[in-house]
Amino acid sequence: MERFDVCVIGGGPAGVAGAIRAVDLGKHVVLIDAGPLGGAGIFDGALSSKTLWHLSADFARACRRDRGYDGVALSLSWRAVQAEVAAACRSAQHLLERQLTALGVPAAGRGSITRITGRARFVERNLVEVGDRRIAADRFLLACGSRPRVPATIAVDGVRVLTSDHVEHVDELPHRLAIIGAGVVGCEYATVFAHFGCTQVELFDRQARILPFEDEDVSAVVAGRFAEIGVHVHRQAKIERVEVVGDEVEITWADAQGAQQRRRYDRVLVATGRAPSTADLGLERAGVTLGDGAGIAGDGARTSAPHVWAAGDVTPDLMLANLAELEARHAVEDMFGLDPPPIVHEAQSAIYFLSPEVAAVGLNEQMARAKGIRYRAAIVSNTLNRRNLAMRATTGFVKLLARPDGRLLGLRVVGPQAGTCIQGVALLIGQGGTLDAVDRCVHPHPAVTEGVLEAARLLLGTSLFKPEAMDGACRIIHG
Repeated sequence: MERFDVCVIGGGPAGVAGAIRAVDLGKHVVLIDAGPLGGAGIFDGALSSKTLWHLSADFARACRRDRGYDGVALSLSWRAVQAEVAAACRSAQHLLERQLTALGVPAAGRGSITRITGRARFVERNLVEVGDRRIAADRFLLACGSRPRVPATIAVDGVRVLTSDHVEHVDELPHRLAIIGAGVVGCEYATVFAHFGCTQVELFDRQARILPFEDEDVSAVVAGRFAEIGVHVHRQAKIERVEVVGDEVEITWADAQGAQQRRRYDRVLVATGRAPSTADLGLERAGVTLGDGAGIAGDGARTSAPHVWAAGDVTPDLMLANLAELEARHAVEDMFGLDPPPIVHEAQSAIYFLSPEVAAVGLNEQMARAKGIRYRAAIVSNTLNRRNLAMRATTGFVKLLARPDGRLLGLRVVGPQAGTCIQGVALLIGQGGTLDAVDRCVHPHPAVTEGVLEAARLLLGTSLFKPEAMDGACRIIHG
């Protein structure tokens, strides 16, 4: 039997971050992962899909005919695109392997990491088995990640009916692709395949609008852009049956009026969310209780077992790689008595890789209303931003929310380079910052971040652009 200070189960963003933070504290760590190292933070997830998004956006931009050049004759090799995605993933994984190899050798003043490839299962309170190896530890960090959630009525075969684990590996671009689910994952892949211009994409949404967790103005811009690039959205569609028929997949659904519809596709992508990967871990032997949806129940990173912590997708929080890393570092600091400050979930940020790009931090309007929080929101169209004018890409807007006293609540940016705009506001929200702090910050020019500055000044009454002169391109909402 081998013994360690900490046993980390899972080699994705949370597991790796937690293991390395424990090494910082001088602990000897065993990192157990079934592979591939990096998990969905690299493969069939955060990095691979974003690489695919960037490549598809580059291709779509190069094919345009309204920018002083004509790219209509540009050719595409799907195999070459897949090779580029694989290269990006290998590079990221190699960086992790180098790090873990270096930390596998004990050194003065720090701990070490021993990596074991395989699936861990608790056999006793402080003991797990990995194949024929038995691993004991004083403390455990569960960072097992998540897997695609598939409705029980749909049979995934990985060939015709796919999840995000399969769709990036298809032999050729499908001519007709149906995507079931209009959340972030479904909308992201709809964007990718539409951008390559070889696929007719149909998106099935059970809600009245896509991205229902965001404000209606955000989803409206994305839906409008989808219509322009050829993504057809079936709203309020109730899927009744998904059946493989020869080389096609037939979907039967009830439309918004209740009428039954039927159509066939080359491939169907099921993008109906993700579920925590907590099965077959023997958690009951460790005294760990599961909550709703198989997520690990607890208080923050702590579970129901005093020697077990959890981080990342196995917790009830948002499934984001950046949050997973933060939670894991917080868990390790907590388990060794450093009393870390609580994570400010109100300051968590995210980027949705769509067309156009969407970035979010903090509350949107519907969240503020649901919490009963009074707010003022400034909306500034990208048509007023000179960087957007220079890019010839003015679709979208900036929306900044603040309390009546000026404390920042949230930010939504829709448009190119949206993800570059939110970090400053995320920092300020975490510190209880105000509109005055945004106003005092010197922004580069020309830059898309100037839209955030103009939104703050709009709420302060000092904006360059006045609503009465801009014909709706900037305005203030009271909520």
